Amino acid sequence: MATALREYPRFNTSLAEDGGTVLWKSYVNVGVAVDTAEGLVVPVIRDPSSQGIDSLADEISRLAEKARGKGLSMQDMSGGCFTISSIGHVGGTGFTPIINLPEVAILGISRARDRLVPSVAGSPLTRRFLPLSLSYDHRVINGVEAAAFLTRVAGDLATFEF
Repeated sequence: MATALREYPRFNTSLAEDGGTVLWKSYVNVGVAVDTAEGLVVPVIRDPSSQGIDSLADEISRLAEKARGKGLSMQDMSGGCFTISSIGHVGGTGFTPIINLPEVAILGISRARDRLVPSVAGSPLTRRFLPLSLSYDHRVINGVEAAAFLTRVAGDLATFEF
């Protein structure tokens, strides 16, 4: 994700309070939407590209637990550039995430599902599909750039080795 945000820097911006000034970020911090009894909160993972997958998973778990325990500080929730929201754990197959202002884009992740697809040999193959949805502010990002960004993210996910 951080690589895609650096390659497509408009996704790593925010809007100033006037709604017209684009603020370009020299850093990449990613917010992770967490559902709590009091509503949705978005703690921020700082510089995710400097962490390995295990470290990121631990950090997300730590922040989610802290959020559900009402222990997040303003520091924990500030400085985000882009947010990821997932409904996969509740079984959703698709949704339109709402942008976390003042950010200009958000990625929605739904539940991964196995599907049968035709093969060249004629017999069906099972492939895993992960539905992604992208909401973005057209004042900053156009549709062609959004499609290219989402294609990059999907490609990175498809080729990522755990």
